[in-house]
Amino acid sequence: MVAGSSAGGMKEILEMLNFAAKQYVTADAEVISMDHVNKAMDRLAKGDVRYRFVVDIANTIRPQTSIS
Repeated sequence: MVAGSSAGGMKEILEMLNFAAKQYVTADAEVISMDHVNKAMDRLAKGDVRYRFVVDIANTIRPQTSIS
């Protein structure tokens, strides 16, 4: 399942990020590639997750090759 929140717009998000920065609030994340999403979901189901997952899409999408 992929979920999101409609807790606010860009203004509210920026305010929250600025507040977190001023208070030195940080988040721990485990960066995974697209190839590991299914394994991450399995780990989530087992409760074997210590940090939130961040999927690094930009570095894992392979460019399409043109057909000559």
